[in-house]
Formats: sequence, structure tokens, C-alpha cells
Amino acid sequence: MDLASSIGNVISEIRVQWQPKQIFISALITIVICCLGPTAALASPAQATFAGGCFWCMEHPFDELPGVTDTTSGYMGGTVEFPSYRQVSSGSTGHAEVVKVDYDTDLVSYETLLDTFWRNVDPLDGQGQFCDKGSQYRSIVFYHDDSQRQLAEDSKQAIDGLFEQPIATEILSAAAFYPAEDYHQDYYQTHPARYRLYRYGCGRDQRLAELWGPQSE
Repeated sequence: MDLASSIGNVISEIRVQWQPKQIFISALITIVICCLGPTAALASPAQATFAGGCFWCMEHPFDELPGVTDTTSGYMGGTVEFPSYRQVSSGSTGHAEVVKVDYDTDLVSYETLLDTFWRNVDPLDGQGQFCDKGSQYRSIVFYHDDSQRQLAEDSKQAIDGLFEQPIATEILSAAAFYPAEDYHQDYYQTHPARYRLYRYGCGRDQRLAELWGPQSE
């Protein structure tokens, strides 16, 4: 048997051995797509992070958007690793209360998230948000890539012309995210009465109506 024939036989044997693996992988992919559906197979997950004062009040607006898959209250932008709520509330860590938004870019755009953010904050307040004052309550758009940065800057410039006062909201690069304690997560759902009382007492909806009209939240 010549060298060419020997090589040909080896290649054929490899193909025979590999074929079952190819069939198995193809079948597995087909099963995953069938079970999860085309939406799951084609999903394009992304993250966005926003600081808009008390994080209790920022989860709800984003949770209502089709395409948002999860929201998590937490802390970002400070110098202490794994800070506690007590530490952040003291204003000594440099963190802001934030909401991390997980979303499917095939179903909701970052521009829609930005619009939701702006209409749920007071962009003119550089000392905090509503009744909550301090650096931990400042309003910030934390961008995760250059595209988000550009869109955030464009949106800030767009709303700048709506008000006589300058926009105080910052646009910063996303840093380490630290989830808040469990009792803060989905607070508007787990403690609805307390949430509504806090929100009303803080004057949040009244101020948002002055800024954006009565459709906020």
C-alpha cells in the first residue's frame, strides 16, 4: 500500500469515529433550541447600571419594561470592597445606591432604558435625590461600553435643553458592582405598604410630576 492510500485510510477512519460526535452535538443543539424556544436561543443579554437615589424606587420602573429580565439593587462607584448598607449610608465609602438592569437587546433598547431612567430621577439635584441627600443618593448613568457612553451623553445633552438649570447627573464608567442585602431586593414587592409610604413621604412622585408630567413611575 502506498503512502497516499495509507493517509486516505487514516482520514476515513477518523471521519467514521468523529461522525457520531457530530451527530450528538447537532442533536443536542436542536433539543436546546426546541426546549427553550427561538427567543432564548437568539437572546442578546446585556447589562446597564443606573443610580437614581433610593434603589427601592428604581427597580419597579425597569421591571415593567418588556425585555428586562432582572433588576438587582446594589452599590457602585466607591472605594470599599463588599460594603454594607450601613457603610454606604454613612456616605464615607463613595458608593452610590444603584440598580443593575439585565436586559435582552433584541427586545428593549438601551435608549429605552435611558428614557426610563431620566423620567424617574431629578436630574437637576446635585445633592442627592428627593428627600434623600448625600453622595450615596446622587444620580449617575454608569456605562458598560463606549456605545452606552455615547448614548448616555447624547441623551443628557438632549434633556439639557428642557431645563434652565444645568443637568447634575453624572456619566461614569461602570465599576465593581456589589449586590445589596437580600431585604433590599424587590422591596416594592415584598413590602408594598412601606414602599408606598416611603415614596409618598419622600415627595418623589410629586417632584417627578413637576419635572416630567404625571406619567412617571
